[in-house]
Amino acid sequence: MASAAESKSKSPEVRKGQGDVKLSREEFARRLGERFYDPAFDAVRAEIDRIVEVAWTAYDEYHKSPRKRKAGPGFADPEFELPVEWLDTRAAVLEAERRQRDPAAPRRVLLVCGAARHDETCPGEMSKTFRLVQLAREIVEASEGFECDLIDLSHLTAQYGRQILPCKACVSTAMPLCHWPCSCYPNHAMGQVNDWMNELYPRWVAAHGVLIVSPVYWYQAPSVLKLMIDRLVCADGGNPDPTTTHGKTPEEAKALELSGWDYPKHLAGRAFAVVAHGDAVGAEGVRRAITDWLLDMELIEAGNAATLDRYIGYYEPYATSHDALDRDEGVQQEVRNAARSLVNTVRLMREDRYRRPDKDLSSPRPK
Repeated sequence: MASAAESKSKSPEVRKGQGDVKLSREEFARRLGERFYDPAFDAVRAEIDRIVEVAWTAYDEYHKSPRKRKAGPGFADPEFELPVEWLDTRAAVLEAERRQRDPAAPRRVLLVCGAARHDETCPGEMSKTFRLVQLAREIVEASEGFECDLIDLSHLTAQYGRQILPCKACVSTAMPLCHWPCSCYPNHAMGQVNDWMNELYPRWVAAHGVLIVSPVYWYQAPSVLKLMIDRLVCADGGNPDPTTTHGKTPEEAKALELSGWDYPKHLAGRAFAVVAHGDAVGAEGVRRAITDWLLDMELIEAGNAATLDRYIGYYEPYATSHDALDRDEGVQQEVRNAARSLVNTVRLMREDRYRRPDKDLSSPRPK
């Protein structure tokens, strides 16, 4: 059996074999054409056909990142060209980081509404999650020296063109292949654009504290929340310099990881709170899963009051669930307390009065 040192000296094989996914010209045109199904487009069919032809060329020749520029100073290979969109997102992340560390800047709490429901699309009624987020928002905004940022993930279902594209799990090939921020998107060849994460990464970085409110959908967090969670994997060990892997080169990423990787924690040290709620089952599991994820990224739990799971209208009809929340003053107060606990923890941190007992310990398992 080979030793660990011998194993590391070998270049691991990059495994292939899932099959060809390239579309035919006809199927490509059919899929793109579905966006122009409305008869209102009939008057401009000739123009659409020309657009489809250009799009087919971009797809066929795989123009993933058609606008690039040299990485420049500060990168391992300053001559390597990187996508302009990625460089812009990186600049926004660095500015958010500068602001987050500025002792004169207001304390910022990021609230995340994890429900997919919105009253301006079906089902035509707001979520209880949104109402709970508003209770927390009132506490944060009433706190002196604090400002509040809200990510309402129901916009993925209710706003035109708003999307978070799925994680491709580059990290499972090698950690350095997972870039910080994510460089998988946009992919113009595949029509994978309008990725909201380019805006959300800086908003997470700018926060001093994060409060996530999530309902239970079939024993799990909603898909809108899970999409964001998955795309934040690059915050937990991601590579801030894509020139070290010359883009997405798996062989280089494997070699870099095996030479020794420090798994940087890009969101470590921020405080967090979690509220999970359901109507029959699953709230405990969702609360644990979200809490464990945040702890793994080395965010700091803001006290016992900051994490809770509750049932609202337990096994009662869905039709009266908002009425059940109206009556449940206990859970309303618990959500306010979670926000208060988060605010208090952030205040202690910003005043340099909070001390983590494990701050100076090094992990033997940094992955």
